[in-house]
Amino acid sequence: MIGKVLESSALEITTRMEFEDFEKNKDNLKIGKYLQISIGNHESLIASIKGIKAIADNDNKEKYIMVAEPIGIIDDNGFSPGSTLLPSPTEPVDIAGQDVLDKIFQDNKKYSFPLGHLVQNKEVKLNIDGNTFFSKHIGIVGSTGSGKSCTVAKILQEVVGIQEAGNVNIMQQKNAHIIIFDIHSEYKSAFTLADEQKFSLNYLDVEKLKLPYWLMNSEELESIFIESNESNSHNQISQFRRAVILNKEKYNPSLSKVTYDTPVYFSIEEVYNYISNMNDEVISKIANEEQVPKMINDKKEQEAIRDRKRYFEKRYTFIPTSTAAASKASNGPFNGEFNRFISRLDNKINDRRLEFLMKPQKENGNVYTSDDFDEILKQFLGYLNKANVSIIDLSGVPFEVLSITISLISRIVFDFCFHFSKLKHERNEVNDVPFMIVCEEAHNYVPRSGSVDYAASRKSIERIAKEGRKYGISLMVVSQRPSVLAALYSNKPPCLIFHRTALASIDVATGYASFSRLADEK
Repeated sequence: MIGKVLESSALEITTRMEFEDFEKNKDNLKIGKYLQISIGNHESLIASIKGIKAIADNDNKEKYIMVAEPIGIIDDNGFSPGSTLLPSPTEPVDIAGQDVLDKIFQDNKKYSFPLGHLVQNKEVKLNIDGNTFFSKHIGIVGSTGSGKSCTVAKILQEVVGIQEAGNVNIMQQKNAHIIIFDIHSEYKSAFTLADEQKFSLNYLDVEKLKLPYWLMNSEELESIFIESNESNSHNQISQFRRAVILNKEKYNPSLSKVTYDTPVYFSIEEVYNYISNMNDEVISKIANEEQVPKMINDKKEQEAIRDRKRYFEKRYTFIPTSTAAASKASNGPFNGEFNRFISRLDNKINDRRLEFLMKPQKENGNVYTSDDFDEILKQFLGYLNKANVSIIDLSGVPFEVLSITISLISRIVFDFCFHFSKLKHERNEVNDVPFMIVCEEAHNYVPRSGSVDYAASRKSIERIAKEGRKYGISLMVVSQRPSVLAALYSNKPPCLIFHRTALASIDVATGYASFSRLADEK
């Protein structure tokens, strides 16, 4: 016995120590150690030490007060989280022995996923309910060099059955799938096994990744092609939007309604022609003639150009402006407005670093169209090709399109999970293909605040954080700078792993862990 209960509440138990020499007992009183407090004949409350302070009594002798957090009940049947009973003042407080710890963290059919060892007692293995743990969102944070990536790799290896460079599931295939956003190209070696192990890793780098631009939504398209700080950006947006919609209608005539955000094929080269022609357009102002765009010596196409749909085909040469009555002509409404816009479009389209976005090609050399959507989707749903892990190596992706790339992949996977879950529910079946997206170095593309450069990825990841779990998709957010991360968890807190910090308490039944950090409370 180390003391007696002084005060108890649902949030904390205050204990007055029954000894004077703190030095002899401090090894048993470290932050996070477990206490056992009697609350009945066969029941004890288990609490975790949160803090200790010294006070002076009337004789100017130091007395010690300890505050602990109640976490569960232990009885003859074992440990159960939570409690409806609290200890009365003067009840004895003991340090939880090895037999108690064994009951709390025992390995059984439900709590069978190995997460590690207790910080307070290295001999006690910590096993959790893996299904509950991975169906929630997970955060792994720690300073640079603390081992976050190794921790992530080890946890995910346990999930898919990689142990000591071997595949323990060599004769079977689990149905879970993990998608890793690998910013620094460091995870491939952790999931690459010898051929005889029959573990198929789905590895996509900038050379293998095919992510056609026509899958982007309006926000993503505008963020890559339009500079919002230019004075005429509103005109750029209006004409770009019109060109994209008209071109989508041209290539998808079977669709009754096409919008700016409809993920169907359109030609970015033809949109470039359209914008260029609008920038060069000259309109005839001759009396008694219809005021339409007019080209040099091109009477045959003059009628077809009336609605500007032929602007997609090529760049035209327009007649010069004139004030003479016989050849009167003036600039179109956007003549000369889009010089910088056109230059930007040309640079993006022909940038060899962006070929995976601007000019992705199939093995036969053809471009991807709307009919190839299933082939594009299968890149990220490696489970369909018998792979439990997909690594998206983003180290070769230019920084200016990193946010868009992550946004696009996240949105595609979310939409698949959403519709797949609906199909399953319509058949009265359970969604049996769960997904987890691992956001390595998440502070780089999901910041709390920043310019519009991060808006696309932040919006997609936030949507998964808020709505993904109900459709079978969860997040593992890994960061060395959690204070600058967006507020992804608006309702319940996630399960957090603070690497190399003091563990305060863990509820193995719910998979929720709360931690007391030795570092700054921020």
